[in-house]
Amino acid sequence: MPYMPPFIAPARFTDAAAALAQVQQIYQGALTHLRSSMLRFVAGESLPGRVRACYPFVRIHTHTVSRQVPDTTSGLSYGFVAGPGRYETTLTRPDLFQRYYLEQFRLLLENHGVELEVGTSTQPIPIHFSFAENDHIEGTMSVERRALMRDVFDLPDLASMDDGIANGTYRAKPGEPEPLALFTAARVDYSLHRLRHYTGTAPEWFQNFVLFTNYQYYIDEFMALGHKEMADPDSPYVAFIEPGNVTSYRVGYDGPEGGIAPPRLPQMPAYHLVRADRTGITMVNIGVGPSNAKTITDHIAVLRPHAWMMLGHCAGLRNSQQLGDYVLAHAYVREDHVLDEELPLWVPIPALAEIQLALEKAVAAVTQVGGPDLKKIMRTGTVASTDNRNWELLPENEPQRRFSQSRAVALDMESATIAANGFRFRVPYGTLLCVSDKPLHGEIKLPGMANHFYRERVEQHLRIGMKAIEILRSEGSSQLHSRKLRSFAEVAFQ
Repeated sequence: MPYMPPFIAPARFTDAAAALAQVQQIYQGALTHLRSSMLRFVAGESLPGRVRACYPFVRIHTHTVSRQVPDTTSGLSYGFVAGPGRYETTLTRPDLFQRYYLEQFRLLLENHGVELEVGTSTQPIPIHFSFAENDHIEGTMSVERRALMRDVFDLPDLASMDDGIANGTYRAKPGEPEPLALFTAARVDYSLHRLRHYTGTAPEWFQNFVLFTNYQYYIDEFMALGHKEMADPDSPYVAFIEPGNVTSYRVGYDGPEGGIAPPRLPQMPAYHLVRADRTGITMVNIGVGPSNAKTITDHIAVLRPHAWMMLGHCAGLRNSQQLGDYVLAHAYVREDHVLDEELPLWVPIPALAEIQLALEKAVAAVTQVGGPDLKKIMRTGTVASTDNRNWELLPENEPQRRFSQSRAVALDMESATIAANGFRFRVPYGTLLCVSDKPLHGEIKLPGMANHFYRERVEQHLRIGMKAIEILRSEGSSQLHSRKLRSFAEVAFQ
């Protein structure tokens, strides 16, 4: 017999806040049961059965294709289901996703005029996902005791965490509900744990606008700017977070102390310039290569950011380009290969007008160059991304021929991956690169040239990225989530 927490019967709601409160009650009861059971297990007790607690769910039933469309939501590309039927998703971390869940619940109620049903699902919460941020109690167990965990608790089951919904390959079995969200609760929990590991910061600190870079120089500038903002009592940012959750607060702003700098940086360290409404800026140094780019975006996607953008260096492929010129990507050649199974190469990755315009405006504002002269320092064109850093050394250089045929103007190893995963996970994306070498034209980076180039361009490039985010924030996030990213029968959650 399973050893489970007290059952909470499903209930129906017409108020988003009341529905969320029910989700919180079910989830907190499940965590309390799992954590107390784990403490007893670590202490050597025999438990009265297999320990199990399940995620809460939210469900709606609709009976018509038509829906109510309030003026306030008529322009949104999310917040409604595709047609009549039963739709459901499991939920996790209502503390972290409170603002997000409230918005999704509100939109469903407004668009469909039906009740939300909240109850306990049949999807178990893996015991590892019940631990608090700094809980490591399993580490005190013997090897033999740890081996028994599988007999007593539910462990992570990868079969419940695949990306079939996001990939468009999921098909509900007869009698099963259609999905309401791109990710199941277990898939979200899995990524939250991975984010701690890869970035060295808690998911709670991630902001709704994310910048990726492939160079530490950008991070150094972002850190300097973050600490400068904290010294300004009028800054719109309230905290700056570094790996280890090391926290600096704005002058005059009180917050909980926390964090210890790690002895070494994590694989993809993240830094967060925090606003009270989570519309600040997170910056991640993803390092070099498409594998890292896919890994980090796979996990950040569950946080449902409003946009992510790549700021990095690239090889200029045209003789007319100069070192330090910018490239605004409007198309991508995908030779990164890491997403070929999830997103076939025949799927186009469109440019998103809102991001493109924001980046172009930001370049003009920061460089003080506008009109026709802007084309002298920024080129809009196709960016190719490769998984072979030494593509120049291949026999007969087949990649060079393909890049020429594609009309590519720049080459890197991450941008197409980040854009493709943005398309796949419905996260608005953009790319602004800076030409740091021209290998086809004999201009390779020499130490002296590189140091001078980095000093001259990195600070300006970062300010452009941050200015673009300011523009997007001022225009409102509802304008960002383009219908270009939505499929025929799309899930309702943003």
